[in-house]
Amino acid sequence: MRHDQSNRQRRYRHEPGAGIVRRIREIYAIPAGLVVAALFVMAVSPKYIHAFGTQVKDPGVQNSTTSNAGNPLPGLTPSELALFQAGQKAFEESEGVADGLGPRFNMDSCGGCHAQPAVGGSSPAVNPQVAVATAFGADNKVPFFITSAGPVREARFKHNPDGTPDGGVHDLFVVSGRIDNTGNANNCTITQEDFSTPSKNNNLIFRIPTPVFGGGLIEQIPDSVIVANQAAATRQKASIGISGRPHRIRMDSGTTNKNGNDGTIARFGWKAQNKSLLLFAGEAYNVEMGISNELFQSERDETQNCQFAPTPNDITNTGGTTPATTLSDLEKFAHFMRFLAPPTPSQTTPGGAQSIENGRALFQSIGCAYCHTPALRTGNAAVTALANKDVNLYSDLLLHHMGPGLADEIAQAQADPDEFRTAPLWGLGQRIFLLHDGRTTDLVQAIFGHKSAGNTKYKASEANGVVNNFNNLGDSQRQDLLNFLRSL
Repeated sequence: MRHDQSNRQRRYRHEPGAGIVRRIREIYAIPAGLVVAALFVMAVSPKYIHAFGTQVKDPGVQNSTTSNAGNPLPGLTPSELALFQAGQKAFEESEGVADGLGPRFNMDSCGGCHAQPAVGGSSPAVNPQVAVATAFGADNKVPFFITSAGPVREARFKHNPDGTPDGGVHDLFVVSGRIDNTGNANNCTITQEDFSTPSKNNNLIFRIPTPVFGGGLIEQIPDSVIVANQAAATRQKASIGISGRPHRIRMDSGTTNKNGNDGTIARFGWKAQNKSLLLFAGEAYNVEMGISNELFQSERDETQNCQFAPTPNDITNTGGTTPATTLSDLEKFAHFMRFLAPPTPSQTTPGGAQSIENGRALFQSIGCAYCHTPALRTGNAAVTALANKDVNLYSDLLLHHMGPGLADEIAQAQADPDEFRTAPLWGLGQRIFLLHDGRTTDLVQAIFGHKSAGNTKYKASEANGVVNNFNNLGDSQRQDLLNFLRSL
């Protein structure tokens, strides 16, 4: 018996994929699902990735006291600063039933989702969706994928029941039964969507909030700068499989008129689906909070007994006496993001100045910078604080094919189901949840999550060559690179 087991052990080492699973099951009588799960853990765990380098690890979330996160841009005029402050107040304000919250929503404030490490950031350490689900007596249950220690999430379905593409946001909560300080939704009887069935059918995907720090600087980068950067070092990029393309949102002549027809480069959101901060804010206001506005005037759910505010819910106050009292909340959100400063990187932590500098050089030499471009530059903007500035965002703002491992099977505008905008890395040092769905908090796992071979449906990830280069570094070099990333 022992001899036979030994022979089987030797044979399975040479079997690919399913053969490995089959042989392990034969030897140890382990259910196939557990074998696959174990292989997945081995594939993404730093312990198994670095057989000779188990000391290489993510330095973790850094102290944000010196990062400038949440502060206004330097050089704003007094009136611009006043708009920033009015926008920040609106961004942090919780909405109630009479304000137009819902009828379906994911959160009751912008600041609830964009909170780490300061207002304007990403998902915080304690998920506020757990509390908002039943706040003020609302008739909601916390979905199985929402946890106190997990990321803020929005849910999307890949396909409709008839198999056609869906891709839209399916809000987690309803206002039914909620009685808050502004209104009473006791007469609203709509119920939460079913998320269990889509999950069982592999039809459910998640997104987490993107940080909006430095949004105005990103908005003011000319299209010509993005295109010129795309054309730079094309031979070197191609040698390791990198291409990328701008997300030009346009519709063919004769098709239904949709927002974003001008053919210029969009740049906000996980798939760069929004052209401007105003559009980004308007869509989020309607989708995430259910509040209709002057950009998105229709309710997403028009159930009559669940309407508690005129439509659109948020409008310009034509009787206002100052800009702050005249502008709609939507415009205030946009001004807040436009005047929000980017985080300031640390020069010394984690790991010390020399390690960070070494990591910066490695970031360039192994090819990370081909997509995560360290700096682009704004043009001659109308706001002086935004004009002709270096933007150290660490992104080319292009769409890239990321392979089956990250593909969410959702197309948005002209972005394919496996394409994502290069996520800006400024502020990465204080970010808790990583990748578009927050699947990990470990930077090493996030790096290796960028790698996947192609299949019959999707191309191989454009990041494969860079991840291979990272894996070929020595332990101290990998640690330097991780220290550099967490210094941002």
